[in-house]
Amino acid sequence: MAITQTVEVPADRRITLEVPREVPTGPVVLTFTPAGAAEKTAMTEDEERELFRLHADELNREAIDVLSYQDLEP
Repeated sequence: MAITQTVEVPADRRITLEVPREVPTGPVVLTFTPAGAAEKTAMTEDEERELFRLHADELNREAIDVLSYQDLEP
């Protein structure tokens, strides 16, 4: 059984939950997902390629920087 309810998180980060009677008593798992995260869709392969193309120089510089810190001796 899955029940979805949207709640507003107040500044003090305290929420009181009223659980529907259909939910059995005992241990439960609560999962919190920011509302915006649920709406995010995956990039297409073409969009991903374009993103890499746009940032290729920066990504290559970062990769070279990371590799420069690795010990090259066996």
